[in-house]
Amino acid sequence: MDEETKVREQKDTKQEFDDTEFYKGKDLLIDIETYLKSGVHIGTKFKTGEMRRYIFKKRKDGLQVFNIETIDKRIRLVAKMLSKFEGKDIAIIARRLYGHKPARKLAAMIGAREFVGRFIPGTFTNPQARIFFEPKAIFIADPLADSQALKEAAEVGITVITLAGSDSPMKNIDLLIPANNKGRKSLALIYYLLAREILVERKEITREAFTAAVGDFEQEIDEAAEEKARKSMQSRGLRRPGGMMRGRRPRRE
Repeated sequence: MDEETKVREQKDTKQEFDDTEFYKGKDLLIDIETYLKSGVHIGTKFKTGEMRRYIFKKRKDGLQVFNIETIDKRIRLVAKMLSKFEGKDIAIIARRLYGHKPARKLAAMIGAREFVGRFIPGTFTNPQARIFFEPKAIFIADPLADSQALKEAAEVGITVITLAGSDSPMKNIDLLIPANNKGRKSLALIYYLLAREILVERKEITREAFTAAVGDFEQEIDEAAEEKARKSMQSRGLRRPGGMMRGRRPRRE
């Protein structure tokens, strides 16, 4: 291990210790160590003006950071809101690869309908479409990647709830969870907590009776599929490597 790597790891360890101490004693849905290790609070180096209010701080490496206590409160709020809808009236949407398994698992556990991978235009707006569906609420992983579903939901007045990274646009969003919406472990943890809390809010289970594990929501690594998905996203101009959008750069603050 070279000296630069050692220094970086020492800094990361110190930062994690400092963060753990900061959140010590907070009433959270899961222990702070699990939150931190998932990277749920880490954004990109860019932030949109709309997301500025949700940024807690910026790390020395330039990455934006969300407040974990805020994330925790928003997960509770979203779970409470979604619990008011019947499962058959909810659509769980995730185009990007890391959101596929979390979306499927959440949908299965709460009785919702999943839409992973490419979202077919007209799904919410064209009654003649083969897979036409009229949800009352949708939960999307990424306002950028899931823009077609977001657009159609806005057109027909469907409630839109989303995860939002530091570089996410906020147009047509009703409620958001400001969090890392790109990381595999982050998505797994958020969807795990949402599934548990929705079922608790419905009074179908207690937290102690929830037997699923975070790992059950984590997308398996498939390097070939991941590379194919990345190239597909780039070719459509949705995102460049490093979190930048093609054609329009999020405003630096």
